[in-house]
Order: sequence, then C-alpha cells, then structure tokens
Amino acid sequence: MTEDLHDRAVVADTHNDLLMSVVERPPHRWAEFFRERWLPQLREGGVDIQVLPVFVDDQFRPEGALRRTLRMIECAHAVAEGNPDHVRLCLDGDDIDAALAQGQIALVLALESAPGVDADVELFRTLHRLGVRMASIAHWGRSALGDGSGEDATGSRLTGDGVEALRELERLGVMFDISHLGAAGVAHVLELASRPLIASHSAARALRDHHRNLTDEQIRGVAATGGVVCVNFVPDFLAAEPERQTIDRIVDHIEHVIGLVGVEHIGLGPDFLREVAADITPPCCDGGDYTGVALDASLPGLDGPAELPALTAALLKRGLDERDIGAVLGGNVHRLFREQLGRPGGAR
Repeated sequence: MTEDLHDRAVVADTHNDLLMSVVERPPHRWAEFFRERWLPQLREGGVDIQVLPVFVDDQFRPEGALRRTLRMIECAHAVAEGNPDHVRLCLDGDDIDAALAQGQIALVLALESAPGVDADVELFRTLHRLGVRMASIAHWGRSALGDGSGEDATGSRLTGDGVEALRELERLGVMFDISHLGAAGVAHVLELASRPLIASHSAARALRDHHRNLTDEQIRGVAATGGVVCVNFVPDFLAAEPERQTIDRIVDHIEHVIGLVGVEHIGLGPDFLREVAADITPPCCDGGDYTGVALDASLPGLDGPAELPALTAALLKRGLDERDIGAVLGGNVHRLFREQLGRPGGAR
C-alpha cells in the first residue's frame, strides 16, 4: 500500500543542493553526471518536483558570488537540456503540469540568500530571465538585504534594499522564501507580503528550539498568506538528542504544523546534506560542521531522496489518511506553484 500511495502522489522536494555537486564537474560532464548520480535517486524516491537552490559558498563571496551564481544557473540549464526525456526546467505552473504529464521531473531554480545580487536589486530581473523562480535573501549571517537567523540577537528587520527586493520578487512572480531569514526579518516580511510565502526548508521551533526553525507564530503567518511550510530533515534541526533524530521525529514536526494551520500548508524541504557535502569537501575536512550543524549527519532510513517512500510509510503508520499524505508529500507545493510560480503581479 505504501509503494502504491507514494507512486500515485505528487512528491515535491523544495530543497536539494545537488547543483553544488554537479557544478564541481567539468561543464561537459554536467548533464551526464546528473544522469548517473542524481537522477536514479530522484526516480527511486518518486520525486516529481525538485527545487534546485543556487547556494554560493563563502570562498566565492563577495567578488565571485555573481559569477558562481551564473555558473550554477548555467549548470541547471545544461542538466535539463542534456536530459530532456527525464527533466524539464520549469518557469511556471503550466510548465510543471506539462512535465508531470510527460513523466518528467519538474525542476525549479531557486536562489539561496542571493549573494550574487547583494544590494543591486535590479539583478533579480536578470536572474528571473534566466529561469529563477524562488529566492531567499539571507543565509546564516548578515546580507545587504536582511539578517539570517544566526544574527537574531541584532533584532534586525529588512534593509531598505530588502524591502525593495520583496516587492520586486512579488512583481516578477518569484516565490519569496523565508527559510534562513532572522526572526525580525520574517516578521517584517509578514507585514509587507502581498503574495503567498514559502519556507523551503524549516522545521518547528516548538519541537526543537533552534534559530533555524520557525516559531508557531511564524508558521501561522506563512499560512495566513496562503503559503506553505516545508519541513527540514536535517537531524540537528529535528531534535537535540541523536537518539531522537529519526523519521518519526520528522512526522512529529509535520503533525505539529498540521495541528497549527491545517494540512493544506505543509510540505517537504529535506535538505539532504550528507552526500552533497561529501561530494564537494576535500578529504582533509570530512566530518566537519557548518555553524554547529554536522554536514555528515545521517538520518537512519532516510539518508537521501531515494528513501523518501519510508516517510510515506511513517505517515501511514501514524494514522494520516491518503488524501492528507498526498498533500504533505507534494500536493500543497504543486498547488502553490501552479497558482503562483511565474505569475507576475502584486496581489493574491
């Protein structure tokens, strides 16, 4: 029953950094490497919609951030062009529906913290032309647009350029992603947003008190815009104790969000870190962490996209019905993207 339900559902993953892995290969290998390394995992896991974040490591900032951003976007295009039978780079909901109808995986390009833009907000228009359809404006630390959650002690809201960025992204039809944004920044966005928001990879702070997770108030705020909160699977964000970092704990976070705002505002943002980190990190640095988060942490039984059916089994075991499981796995994200992605304008 689990396999059949998972196969019938639209499965959407709103955060997988696999582009960081692919882009490290020579450009002539990008499409082939994706086809060999990542496509089998996505297919085995039943992934139908895959958001591809463009994340720029610190060594490329600030001077090389835009060049790195463009290179990763070019990599995504090469992956799509080199695997036309399997994936499609999608610009709007119609593209996503067409991809699903043809058995392709719908790829959606996203910016994670947008360091290549910095304060030059007009560059969002350029990146939109290149296919970007989701964006966040901060990571762990400070950016020209707003502070990340690692800077919560500053109490900083969006900068003036950050406010302009929110307005420009809404005008373009690019989904605004609040994951990683500091608490005061999230509150500021919730005051200003005129379109639905997404949290691409954030768990519930009520269950794990970590600055990367969302408070109940923030979750309600995202839902009030008509948006979706996509639960992160990173073990450190699920529970402080290693023995509680399990698939069942993911279900706890999912049920918490459902209890707060209803099943129509929940999705999945796994952020599978281990394989990507191992693939791009020199052997000298294996086993390290990033601002206190272990990059090589592994969630037993759910270590990568191929094992996503295990979550469906856990949701069934917990007692969720098939309709609600379908909404969690990707139905809600699919609906949100169909209604909002690439749709220009400023109002819901």
